[in-house]
Amino acid sequence: MQSRDNQFIQLRKQKLEKLLAAGINPYPAKSSRTHQIAEVLSNQADWIASERELCLAGRLVAMRRQGKIGFGNIEDVSGRLQIYVAQNLVGEENYELFKLCDPGDFVQVEGTMFHTQAGEYSLKASRIGLLSKNLRPLPAVKEKVVDGKTVRYDEFSDIELRYRKRYLDLLLNPSHRQVFIQRSRIISAIRAFLDARGYTEVETPVLQPLYGGANARPFVTHHNTLDTDLYLRIATELYLKRLIVGGFERVYELGKDFRNEGMDRTHNPEFTMLELYEAYSDLEGMLDITEELIRHLALSVLNKAQYTFRGHQVDLGQPFLRASMTELVKQHAGIDLSDLDYGRALTFCRGHKLEIPPEAGVGKLISILFETYVEDKLIQPTFVTDFPKEISPLAKAKADNALLSERFELIIAGHEFANAFSELNDPLDQRARLEAQARLRALGDEEANVVDEDFLEAMEYGMPPMGGLGIGIDRLVMLLTENDSIKEVLLFPQMKPE
Repeated sequence: MQSRDNQFIQLRKQKLEKLLAAGINPYPAKSSRTHQIAEVLSNQADWIASERELCLAGRLVAMRRQGKIGFGNIEDVSGRLQIYVAQNLVGEENYELFKLCDPGDFVQVEGTMFHTQAGEYSLKASRIGLLSKNLRPLPAVKEKVVDGKTVRYDEFSDIELRYRKRYLDLLLNPSHRQVFIQRSRIISAIRAFLDARGYTEVETPVLQPLYGGANARPFVTHHNTLDTDLYLRIATELYLKRLIVGGFERVYELGKDFRNEGMDRTHNPEFTMLELYEAYSDLEGMLDITEELIRHLALSVLNKAQYTFRGHQVDLGQPFLRASMTELVKQHAGIDLSDLDYGRALTFCRGHKLEIPPEAGVGKLISILFETYVEDKLIQPTFVTDFPKEISPLAKAKADNALLSERFELIIAGHEFANAFSELNDPLDQRARLEAQARLRALGDEEANVVDEDFLEAMEYGMPPMGGLGIGIDRLVMLLTENDSIKEVLLFPQMKPE
């Protein structure tokens, strides 16, 4: 079997032994850095004229030596800079340390700024120190300036390897860091947006004795001390609603949910959700805040209105469209089910050889037609309203049609981005709907809701009317950073075992 340590690793270990033999600590506890690289890249003339001593620290990403003179490039989070190391300036002993350095090492360099004979703005070293010895060579990435632009060759570009070894992806492809910097800005902006509107951020249990608030299969674990099974939450809804019962009026949670389901370019089993609930509001209030929030993120945080997502041009600066589910089914599938006629819906689905779940009512059939014929046709932001009550067990029924619910989904480029309700606050109606869901589970629907007696008891103490909203943060970040795969916006996506 080939040794895990190839010859390059062995060479670096030998250098490590030489450093230790010379009494040099290759992994000191602290750096003496005084500035980030970006600070000395600005006002270059002032730095040179002042001859001010400074200390920079970062990863040595390139080095070359010729006799008693050496050059290198160091990089920190703010930028990259050339260093000039001469034996007559740093001393023989310190230059020997430089000779034992390799690309990938973390170093700190003390000195002053100057221009080399070639005109390169550089740090003239008076002393170089080792902060962390690299033992594994970095994959080679070559750069060349062509017509004033930096072109990268031999990039670390294998997609699966990039996801498995994200640290190398971020190190070798600095532009990919920007996606996660933007993600951080987006999440911070969401919090600021909601905080400014009187919402309180809260935290609810991730481990739950019962899961609910969505139609999904959970992950199951076991608590040894309590000797009971627990579930990773599939949604935060039922706990956030308990807080509304308890007297909060506007709450939100930004956190992880977990669903034991398939994986594809827009789904990961662990994902980030925003859920918010506002007492005395309704579906119209949720429509307004959803559109306002997404447009704010697009225009004020990312500073543009036009986005490319999944091959489509999307305009987030224009008013979002609104249409009922049955209107859209009529438009795209060619069948008018505004009267919610079960027989015609069933005949149509069977005639088009669509898979029909056991005990599916007309509401489920309409949702199947929507998913089959409509969803991928909705490119510009569209609020799809008037969902059948049958598939909306936590939403209020419409006042003028008890078979429909006060619910919308926001569809952009054929994908769901938000889901909202005028929330059901009638405990007897809620019990009946959850018990109907339980019957579907008994018939084999593993994603149907369960009956949560504690939640129903909380509702019986009185719950005000309210609007509720859920937004998938990962997919929203995909849109706003123009990435077509969810793995591009998750630092460590779930992967199949190697």
